[in-house]
Amino acid sequence: MNIPTEVKFVIKEFKKNNFEAYIVGGCVRDVLLAHRSPASRRGEGGRDVTPKDWDIATNASPEEIREIFPKSFYDNKFGTVTVQTESKDPRLKDIEVTTYRTDEKYSDKRHPDKISWARTIEEDLARRDFTINAMALDTSCNAKHATYNARKNDLLGYKLQVTGYRIVDPFNGQKDLRDKIIRAVRNPEERFQEDALRMIRAVRFSATLDPHKIWEIEEKTAEAIQKNAGLLKFISKERIRDELIKIIESPNGAKGIESLRRLKLLQYIIPELKQGFGITQNKHHIYQVYQHALLSLNYACQNNFSKEVRLASLFHDIGKPKTKRGEGPDATFYNHEIVGAKITQKILSCLKFPKKDIEKIVKLVKYHLFYYNVGEVRESSVRRLLRKVGREDIEELLQVRMSDRIGSGVPKAEPYKLRHLRYLFDKVSQDPISTSMLEINGNDIMKILNIPPSPKVGQIFTCILSYVLSDPKRNKKETLEKEIEKFGMLSEKELKEKADRAKKEIEKIETKRDEMTKKKYWIT
Repeated sequence: MNIPTEVKFVIKEFKKNNFEAYIVGGCVRDVLLAHRSPASRRGEGGRDVTPKDWDIATNASPEEIREIFPKSFYDNKFGTVTVQTESKDPRLKDIEVTTYRTDEKYSDKRHPDKISWARTIEEDLARRDFTINAMALDTSCNAKHATYNARKNDLLGYKLQVTGYRIVDPFNGQKDLRDKIIRAVRNPEERFQEDALRMIRAVRFSATLDPHKIWEIEEKTAEAIQKNAGLLKFISKERIRDELIKIIESPNGAKGIESLRRLKLLQYIIPELKQGFGITQNKHHIYQVYQHALLSLNYACQNNFSKEVRLASLFHDIGKPKTKRGEGPDATFYNHEIVGAKITQKILSCLKFPKKDIEKIVKLVKYHLFYYNVGEVRESSVRRLLRKVGREDIEELLQVRMSDRIGSGVPKAEPYKLRHLRYLFDKVSQDPISTSMLEINGNDIMKILNIPPSPKVGQIFTCILSYVLSDPKRNKKETLEKEIEKFGMLSEKELKEKADRAKKEIEKIETKRDEMTKKKYWIT
């Protein structure tokens, strides 16, 4: 097992001082997951199961921990001491060590009112949320007591060689890990009444532990979630938001949202989204509003779009239930994007999203319904949309539109007209080929040649522009001043002929640039 040297060192120091010490919690789960499928650590679309932090439990008191590790600090009432190491890995600079404890009564449905020190690691594990997180790993036990029996029906179910390690697993977490089941430790109702956030965490683990499959939430655990869903009102919006983001950012984000609805949690998190359940649409859609939202989100998740695009894809039609008029194929949803943007603003503000995120997601929802048909919409309209959305967010707006299309049941995410729009966005965003690109201006020409404003100034300007376009390195004031003097010596006829040729060269360059842009987007 790839246990970091820093973690082994901390455990070894406890053993030297005659204390017990175990690796505990989610890092044990992730170590076992990584050993079950090493390829899933990174790549192949897999979730990175390398532990992001390492937690240790010990029977040493906080004061005894600090005696062993002078470079540590203790500023909480839960028995957790942060041991500082000299590791270069930021995940291992601070290792949290917690004294074995039991928790008593959770008045705020989040934190224990009182804690007591426990005698054994088994007692400590009994206070944890789910069986897959209620395991401990001893890295320094006697090898002859730790040999793993890899028979077919062994609890681990993994082809592991753990000689030299001992896994403490009083609640069969290894079996649930093998079977991909989320199960509360002991009585699920008690676990959720202690900490209501655990209900959303159950869904989060279900959605995120395997990128290819959502894990089953065990029946009694699921029943307890449904029964206690209302306890979410005691949980801070920031904590709910953080769990929601983790669900959304997983490949199984859409399935995670559906789990929240099925377990009656969604109505306490995003009730406006649940209002779309059962709402039919019109002839342009084959799915109901809620189904369409999930399918749109699923496309965004499968294509690894940003968190903002995923949320905008989920919320883009959230205004439809309020704007629906009529039934059947001719039902209408006028201004649903405007109403939806306001609802999205309210949802994200309530969940305490950062202002920057709110502004971007609301903008994507508001403008997701932009109209575009090749040959109908002029470049001026494209420029207006570009100004409203912002050049930096146009690509994500198109991604929302693609998610919307697939969520509507159409076969292609990016049809010809969407590619054509990309081409126009690119075209109107390019710096125009004009005399403003030059390091000199009309006043410079008049001053150098001592002439008043006249067609001659414009002709020289055109010649100079062509001269620079053929070699951009020439765009230096001193170089251009010398060229101006040369052009000034030409006759009126010679200058006009040169200016006409220069104009044609500039047009060729513009045409070539446009052809290259079209080719980039497969536009003919």
